[in-house]
Amino acid sequence: MIESWTVLKVLRWTTDYLDGKGITSPRLDAELLIGSALDKDRVGLYLCYDQPLEPTELAEIRQLVTRRANREPLQYILGHTEFWSLPFKVAPGVLIPRGDTEILVEEAIRLLEDAEPSDQDEILDVGTGSGAVAIALAHTFKQRCSAFNVTAIDISNDALTLARHNAQQNEVADQIHFKQHDMAHLDQLAAATGYRLIVSNPPYITSAEMVELMPEVLEHEPHLALEAGVDGLQCYRLLCAQAISALQPQGWLVVEVGATQATVVQELMEQAGLIETFQRQDYGGNARVVGGRSPEAKPTV
Repeated sequence: MIESWTVLKVLRWTTDYLDGKGITSPRLDAELLIGSALDKDRVGLYLCYDQPLEPTELAEIRQLVTRRANREPLQYILGHTEFWSLPFKVAPGVLIPRGDTEILVEEAIRLLEDAEPSDQDEILDVGTGSGAVAIALAHTFKQRCSAFNVTAIDISNDALTLARHNAQQNEVADQIHFKQHDMAHLDQLAAATGYRLIVSNPPYITSAEMVELMPEVLEHEPHLALEAGVDGLQCYRLLCAQAISALQPQGWLVVEVGATQATVVQELMEQAGLIETFQRQDYGGNARVVGGRSPEAKPTV
């Protein structure tokens, strides 16, 4: 007699298998992978536990589970993730949006809340990747019946292609101008009146830390979006050095930082002439965001 594999039986087997491969959330991953193969959400999966699976369905599940067991990120396998309660397509070669980066969005919104939008209000997202931060900001202010002009830059054309798709999917494509550009040359694209806000989640992992990353990150996500030199501060130096010239008077530079970098990045901002600098912790208690404001009058040369 041929053994019958039901949804529940496959779910239990997959959970145990992924657990043995060192996956940190084996049950959740098993549910999402099997649900993807069967075109069901998690609730739909629960409702068909006793359903026998066809050979083609088992083959599809086996293929997905094998990829996850080899430590390919779940998001790349599924082809999508969620950020700021919005759907995002993800693909190899582009950094996967993280929940911690929502703290960066929260701070950017807080700083813009009291601003009166005008045609000259410009936001610059440096290193946009999948477009997560730019799209979250554009979507938020669109929902509040106000809008800022957003420019989002990245050195990677693959990232920009994906970001444009995500902007279209979230109905903010007309609010964001995506451009392939190097963050070392912000002066070549700065708005005529300067930016109200420059926001960035730049690479900040040190060369030594790279080898300690989980296989999902080290072996699959783009190193260009992760590594930032010996001390991880390379991009912050570039941003701080250009901040005052690129910002409007009283405009803000706001960045995400690594777990031990907040104080030194805050010092870099102050050395560059930014004022009212601050740190913001994430919900795990780690300093996650650093910001600073341009003075009312730009220094004369």
